[in-house]
Amino acid sequence: MCGRFVVANVASELVSVLRVDQESARLPAPSYNVAPTATAAIVLDSAKTDPPTRRLEPARWGLVPGWAKDPGIGVRAFNARAEELEDKAMFRTALHKRRSIVPVTGYYEWKQHEGTKIPHFIHPADDSPLFLAGLYEWWKDPSKADDDPDRWLLSFTILTRDSIGALGSVHDRMPLFVDADFADAWLDTDTDNVRDVLDAAIDAAPAVAETLDMRVVSSAVGNVRNDSPALIEPAADE
Repeated sequence: MCGRFVVANVASELVSVLRVDQESARLPAPSYNVAPTATAAIVLDSAKTDPPTRRLEPARWGLVPGWAKDPGIGVRAFNARAEELEDKAMFRTALHKRRSIVPVTGYYEWKQHEGTKIPHFIHPADDSPLFLAGLYEWWKDPSKADDDPDRWLLSFTILTRDSIGALGSVHDRMPLFVDADFADAWLDTDTDNVRDVLDAAIDAAPAVAETLDMRVVSSAVGNVRNDSPALIEPAADE
């Protein structure tokens, strides 16, 4: 799973290789402890233009489908198992029409050891950006006026798959990593072969996983109020 991640740079700096056409003026500040329900930047291709416009937008972490009565449903939908998407009403439509990429510096995972959870920071060995496959949705808040800029809530979920290699020793699930060369196929709003695209993403993720490093970090990351570069530094004896 993926329950916390890091965006240590301005989001626009992380996505230069993805050729973003339009950046929101409301992108969140860098954070070393992004948790579910927080706002993060995502990349999506808007099909409202021809060709589609690739956008970098702020979104709430935790998917809220358009049919939801309130946004609280997103609290339990911050991750989605890639192999089960087509069987879940929560994710099925987004898989076909609203795929996204979540650019991060790295993410945290907790390893169980003798009854204790030990946090690890997992990141590319060369400190390049890490791209996570996601889905997004728009939810219309019926309590807000039509001209209210916050009437439409953009939200997202991060996809996961079985872990491999060293990552499997920390947790049995890992994010569905997306190589920059596969980004266009993942974001394509016109593809008719969604199952093929998903299968290709699942199969390609281990190659990215093998390029990642990890280290034990301070248990301070467990408190969402803590947010500083110290969180990703190697842990001192606690």
